[in-house]
Amino acid sequence: MFLSIVVPVYNEEENIVELHKEIKDVIIKENYSAEIIFVDDGSTDKTYDELYRLSRENNIIKIVRLRRNFGQTAAFSAGFDYARGDIIISMDGDLQNDPKDIPNLLKKINEGYDVVSGWRKERKDKWTRVLPSKIANWLIGKISGVRLHDYGCSLKAYRKDVAKNLHLYGDLHRFIPVLANIFGARICEISVVHHPRLYGKSKYNFSRTMRVIVDLLLVAFMQKFSTKPLHVFGLWGFVLFAAGFVIDLVLLVEKIFWGISIGSRPLLFLGILLILGGLQLVSIGILAEMNIRTYYESQGKKIYNVRNTINIDEED
Repeated sequence: MFLSIVVPVYNEEENIVELHKEIKDVIIKENYSAEIIFVDDGSTDKTYDELYRLSRENNIIKIVRLRRNFGQTAAFSAGFDYARGDIIISMDGDLQNDPKDIPNLLKKINEGYDVVSGWRKERKDKWTRVLPSKIANWLIGKISGVRLHDYGCSLKAYRKDVAKNLHLYGDLHRFIPVLANIFGARICEISVVHHPRLYGKSKYNFSRTMRVIVDLLLVAFMQKFSTKPLHVFGLWGFVLFAAGFVIDLVLLVEKIFWGISIGSRPLLFLGILLILGGLQLVSIGILAEMNIRTYYESQGKKIYNVRNTINIDEED
């Protein structure tokens, strides 16, 4: 079994050397056949210099350097694309995840699971990060039906065929278990160690919490209607159209049989609005159905751009 350890990093110059040492110690102790893929997500400090130096000393270190900061989702996607391992491990580059948990993740993979997600049961972050995270985790579980304690933990293990078919974009890395569940992957969660951040600055801010809510709506739709959008758009379109049609039909009957003036009645305009809105929704559903094939065919398009790679052969 060949193992790929994917680590996105952004301005983590103070953490690189220690993180590399901790990962390497686990690989040696457990006698893993492995590669470590650091994805430099457009760092502006000396992160790349540190990685380059380490890669010259050890060829199991592979570097994918992105042209700018594309975000954690794109960095994970790049790492997964270049990974050659049968099992892929993802983790943060800030020393808060502990590489010593990797053997425990692999044990669950060997039990037949496709995705094993870490749970930072005793999280060492400020309450201003923990509280929004708990709320987001509850919402994701409630809406998606995939019940996990911690969606935001980057420490995860994947079978190769799952990781390479996730088609990540936007900020969907935190929804990986839900995306994997859509394709029928077996998922479990285990408690992992979480360390306080010692060096560098957290990239978390309040706007990320808001993006989680927006992305959750997208994932919920993908989970239920990604291959049948007409089912939701068509249904609500028909409901609106039918309501508008009934309203205007009643008004028409009143006009014909009782001579009641309807030209200035707000109800008439409401009926027309509902009819038009219903037709629009049905049209959107039909167009979405027609574009599904294009959507899937377009998945070959990358959400990142690579500046250069190190210790990665063309065939990789």
